[in-house]
Amino acid sequence: MQQPWSKRHKREFKGCQFSLSNSFAQPLSMPELIKLTKDRGDNKLLELYNNHDLEYVPNGGSNDLRQDIARVVYDNKLSAENILVFPGGQVAIQTAALAFASNGVHSIVFTPGYQSTVESPEWAIGNAGVTQIPRHPDNNWQVDISKFEEAIRPNTKFVILNEPWNPGGILMSHHLQQEIIDICRAHSIVILCDEVYRLLEHNECDRLPAMANAYEKGISAVTMSKPWGACGVTIGWLACQDLSMVQRLVDAQYFGTACVSRASEIQARMVLGASDLILKERREIVLRNKAHLMSFVEKYSEFFSVNEPNAGAIAFVKFKLFPSHLLGEQLASNGISIKPYYCFAEVDDEACEAKQYPCGAYHFRVGFGELAFPSKLDALARYVDENADGWRRKLQKIDK
Repeated sequence: MQQPWSKRHKREFKGCQFSLSNSFAQPLSMPELIKLTKDRGDNKLLELYNNHDLEYVPNGGSNDLRQDIARVVYDNKLSAENILVFPGGQVAIQTAALAFASNGVHSIVFTPGYQSTVESPEWAIGNAGVTQIPRHPDNNWQVDISKFEEAIRPNTKFVILNEPWNPGGILMSHHLQQEIIDICRAHSIVILCDEVYRLLEHNECDRLPAMANAYEKGISAVTMSKPWGACGVTIGWLACQDLSMVQRLVDAQYFGTACVSRASEIQARMVLGASDLILKERREIVLRNKAHLMSFVEKYSEFFSVNEPNAGAIAFVKFKLFPSHLLGEQLASNGISIKPYYCFAEVDDEACEAKQYPCGAYHFRVGFGELAFPSKLDALARYVDENADGWRRKLQKIDK
């Protein structure tokens, strides 16, 4: 198992005043959640929260929460028995890999990406290897369908997607999603799709069907932290049509964290009860902040570029002068935090010393889901203004 890619980030950006690293929507507060619950007259749920016991909840989550998830997120096309609850999304992704990437299975993943979506199949005992397929900005960071087909082997039985894609906030088309499903169906391949930014599309017409709804061997991985801003609730889940696959997940979950907090479950039900309102407010914040970010990139286009995001609260911005880890070092010394490329892909230190940088190394992730984002972006703009003349001289040397 590799070191956590974010470990270096936490060390280098510790204590920064202006964090552009956060990837979640504006966080909810408990008073806000209580008010939303009262406003819709759900006094029974408030009473349940104030008077619940502290017994273990059932493995995989209580039935009432799983019913709410099936109704709100999957339009009752799935039922409670198709949902498996976890303490967050991270362990859910890992559990799916343990269940389906072991015992001689070859897996396919895409990079750069969130570390668990790239590496978790390698952690499965008895796996038969993992093929990493790069995404490229020239293709708007989309999955290359021809390279995907070329990577399939007879024992390829597990694929991990991340749609909307982290770190870029880019969403594939409906047509591309269906192409991938058709290919996987032909080869009896399980698809795990990390959908933590789903429901936060910038245009709802772009929303893809949940993989758990779209494909009989599809698994959707979700967490409450991203679209709803319910990070501290620490609830995630896997959803799947096939009950035999659900049982395999249950068996794998047994050896991890099988039970969640009942208080967290009830908080999650409060969030889901106000889901439409919460998502509407978070989307409005995201869209306002996205406009600020795109204006920033346009104003400083000699230094920055970006493939415009269309989902979530994140963007993968390119700095044109030097790799993002070097920019990050400069920004950190000025109290500004970004997520450099090394947070989303394994970086070869020797290659970097030789200045042989991988595609994407000049990119860094920016999160724009919070109300405080404009003031944080202003801090970055001030830093750019202070360094613009020196950067221009460097660009002129590069052009020569």
